[in-house]
Amino acid sequence: MRASFASRVRATLCITCLTLCGLAYAQQYPTKPVRMVVPFAPGGNTDIIGRVFAPKMGEALGQQIIIDNRGGAGSTIGTEAVARAAPDGYTLLIV
Repeated sequence: MRASFASRVRATLCITCLTLCGLAYAQQYPTKPVRMVVPFAPGGNTDIIGRVFAPKMGEALGQQIIIDNRGGAGSTIGTEAVARAAPDGYTLLIV
């Protein structure tokens, strides 16, 4: 009898959570171009992979993907640029 009560409580909690999740309003993303930072020089393997994926990602997101090569210091310069960027999801790092 106790197991059925626990099952009912779990089911009630799950339904409540799902109902409340439906009330949350999501913001539109992306609303501006997304910057993909490649921390290596142009023409390298990472740059080529980024340039192959950028158009497909842009189609999926419905927004332009801008490739930004920031080579130097063993990828530290590009990685630091992404780390210092605003945490809004519009700056991506590909490594």
